[in-house]
Amino acid sequence: MSGRAPLAALLEPRSLAVVGASARPGSFGDTLVAQLLAGGYRGAVHLVNPRYRVVAGRPALPSLADLPEPVDLAVLAVPNAALEAQLRAAAAAGIPAAVVFASCVDDQPPPPGTPPLAERLAAVAREAGMAVCGGNGMGFFNLEQRLRVCGYPEPPDLQPGPVAVVSHSGSVFSALLHNRRGLRFNLVVSAGNELVTSAAAYLDHALDLPGTRVVALFLETVRQPAAFRAALAKAATRAIPVVALKVGRAPAARAMVAAHSGALAGEEGAYQALFDAYGVAEVTTLDELADTCELLAGRCAAPGGLAAIHDSGGERAHLLDAAERVRVPLAAISEPTRARLAAVLEPGLPPTNPLDAWGTGNDADQIFAACITALLEDPATGALALNLDLTTEPTPETSYTGLAVTAAASTTKPVAVLANLSSAVDIEEAAILRAAGVPVLEGTATGLAAFGHLFAYRDFLARGGSATLEAARGPGSHSGRERWWARLDGGRPLDEAEGLAMLADWGIPVVAAEVATDLEGALAAAGRVGWPVALKTAAPGVVHKSEVGGVRLGLDGPDRLAAAYADLAGRLGPRVVVAAMAAPGVELALGVVADPQFGPLVMVAAGGVQVEVLRDRRFALLPLDHARALAMLDRLAVRPLLDGVRGARPVDLDAVADAVVHLSVMAVDLGGRLAAVDVNPLVAGPGGCLAVDALVVATSAAASSGR
Repeated sequence: MSGRAPLAALLEPRSLAVVGASARPGSFGDTLVAQLLAGGYRGAVHLVNPRYRVVAGRPALPSLADLPEPVDLAVLAVPNAALEAQLRAAAAAGIPAAVVFASCVDDQPPPPGTPPLAERLAAVAREAGMAVCGGNGMGFFNLEQRLRVCGYPEPPDLQPGPVAVVSHSGSVFSALLHNRRGLRFNLVVSAGNELVTSAAAYLDHALDLPGTRVVALFLETVRQPAAFRAALAKAATRAIPVVALKVGRAPAARAMVAAHSGALAGEEGAYQALFDAYGVAEVTTLDELADTCELLAGRCAAPGGLAAIHDSGGERAHLLDAAERVRVPLAAISEPTRARLAAVLEPGLPPTNPLDAWGTGNDADQIFAACITALLEDPATGALALNLDLTTEPTPETSYTGLAVTAAASTTKPVAVLANLSSAVDIEEAAILRAAGVPVLEGTATGLAAFGHLFAYRDFLARGGSATLEAARGPGSHSGRERWWARLDGGRPLDEAEGLAMLADWGIPVVAAEVATDLEGALAAAGRVGWPVALKTAAPGVVHKSEVGGVRLGLDGPDRLAAAYADLAGRLGPRVVVAAMAAPGVELALGVVADPQFGPLVMVAAGGVQVEVLRDRRFALLPLDHARALAMLDRLAVRPLLDGVRGARPVDLDAVADAVVHLSVMAVDLGGRLAAVDVNPLVAGPGGCLAVDALVVATSAAASSGR
């Protein structure tokens, strides 16, 4: 035995053996050996292939059993048919780690009762306590140790850098290694189908490497949710940003329960909540991932927003449009700063942020330098973008590269060049900037998105990172918890009045509501809750009442109530809910979803019929504090409505955030008994908020209905 921990033996081996090393030019085994030896790996390398005595000028051994010394890593460059035997041989030799490239699919169907190849390989590895990279992957690069374990041709001149990468896609693994923008890596792993070793383990290991400044993840799924959450919490504790591109999140990917919140969540909602909880920068394209990694590997944002300087009025307008779409905060520069800008700008150029500083081109260097200094020295500037076309066209009037390098050297704030068109970026100029520590972001939209992630990560750390989430796990001690546990376990669905009563028990404001089973009872209930009233069907099995015409609003007297009751009772049955009418306000929706991977989630969304039409919603892991609840509200598209429009008074945001927090506490207290909750609408106004309707689905009810 080598005595190494399996993951360390896998990714930082002191010695390794290549099974399937080949002398046949162009073969997988030949390419792998050539790349491994050319990379300059300093550990011992043993080549294994019974067909050869010599490979690449080195002696070849017949088998792993013939190794002269213990090794850390077995690199299995063999086809599927040989995989099981060779992995067993590695386990028998006491090798703690292996790399598997083949697809792990049987060439022929196995005999009846025999597990498929992938399961057999996983069982061998688990029994031996081995770490395994793959299968169906492209291996890994540990560039800090000059180690290349890959049988595919990759660039020969890779240098170590601050970015660690874990990818479920071999093509993405290769594409990032081939980038021409100077993005450099310390560890790059093609995780493949994760026979036993998951992305969570690679992420955790990358966080312990001294050279890691940022981690990039390309994810298809998370196979070990608890370990993955723990690794993200570790990243947040160490203030190492994580950038993730999660694929395969179509809205129809999963419907967890019949509740609106469950249908809206799907897989996308769960990962959004997970990434928000741990400050992960969630990107949507590989270009955005590259820009974000380059920016986050550098300086942290200062307080404030983005200041930008341009040499084009049109591109300034383009940036303003794009910044509004991706919701990047722009620095609100002060009047003294405006005065400093006005003093050096040519006539006709307004002293604003973003700033177009190009006039006639005369004294451009001096004008740009003075404007950059003024913007950087403004307390409202958290970072500066030189939004310029870094083209090959000679610009004798000014040196953008020199200006950017000088600006970065003069401040501790992030300074980056934001190029508008990636295909026009001059590689040599960009290399000079990057060598001086100035990021070059290659596209207006992706570059601004990167700045948005930079500011979001600053704010995440300022809120305490994930410390609140990690410290507040476990159920609370609400006095009514046991009573509601018993009710949820009772097997009978909760009606709307009970759902509202449950919310009220956890401090969420609700409208007064009572159940009635005949007209006399409905009239009496209306007298108690107060006219005007809403009348809703409470027929068993009706989940979404409005879809069956089961709601009547604004009933202001006995005659109207009697007519409405006759209609509902005749079509849907005599059981109804009589509820007080809420004052007008902004309609929101709250929800709870029991996600099978990451546990209960809380939802905040645009309410009423908008909840499904607009799909404007945010999800969060539990529990929530007030600051995180406010952050969820801030990220809704309907957020401006809460500030009041067309003369309406602003909504009491603190009251809404309190309701979200109380709902999260309720979800923690009730634990696994709660499958889903819909609160729609929650009517919010200047005086607070009221839950008007509530649907509660117990876990037992969800199971019995097949959901």
